Amino acid sequence: MKKPSRPTILITNDDSVYSKGICELIKIAREFGDVVVVAPDRVRSGMSRAITHAEPMRLNMLHKEDGFVVYSSSGTPVDCVKLAFFALFKEKRPELLLSGINHGSNASVNAVYSATVGAAIEGCVNNVPSVALSLCDHDENADFSHILPVVRSIIEKTLTNPLPYATYLNVNFPTGELAGVKVCRQADARWSEEYDQKVSDYGDVSYLLAGYFDDREPQSQDTDEWALTHQCASIVPSKVDMTNYECLSQLKDLYGTI
Repeated sequence: MKKPSRPTILITNDDSVYSKGICELIKIAREFGDVVVVAPDRVRSGMSRAITHAEPMRLNMLHKEDGFVVYSSSGTPVDCVKLAFFALFKEKRPELLLSGINHGSNASVNAVYSATVGAAIEGCVNNVPSVALSLCDHDENADFSHILPVVRSIIEKTLTNPLPYATYLNVNFPTGELAGVKVCRQADARWSEEYDQKVSDYGDVSYLLAGYFDDREPQSQDTDEWALTHQCASIVPSKVDMTNYECLSQLKDLYGTI
């Protein structure tokens, strides 16, 4: 009797193919399907939707066994997804793309800068159900054990309940024991982009990113930042289409006569 086919799951991240977060995600994903990993060969955090266009990229196989293969790439996380679709999935797209598990928060405005989220967007652009997963802990040896049951459930539910067209999930987890899971919206928050200025002995000036995080609506209970502050995992359904439909008619009246 022919063995029933399993779904194929593509995994990437921005903390490199060697990070603990991606290793934890791989273990769970293999319970649900055949896994193909294409991830950066070094840390590529904060690169958002960046792609490589002026230099050649490499795709190196690191490991292969039945139902599981791992590649590293010299490109960005978005490059990794593009290369996977071009070189490995020409005939048939994967059933699911997972990006993470990131070391550090990608909630609220962080999603704009995040290459973890950027990779999920690339999957979404190509009509592949995509989920970005992040833990609010930058430690390279972070403890993921408390979130793994929820990660497992998210994978199962996303495989069996297709996401709406052009929609991906941005999922964030707090550190410590979970109090629950909250489907919510992205908070209105931002970074105050301050820099530490350094002057060398030769008078050369350099700047190191510092700054602080400002949540503009800390009391709003329907945001991802509120969920994380109250020990809940946040799930934000997000769209590739960035059109502001609320002001479309207004701006047509304003600019349409130019």
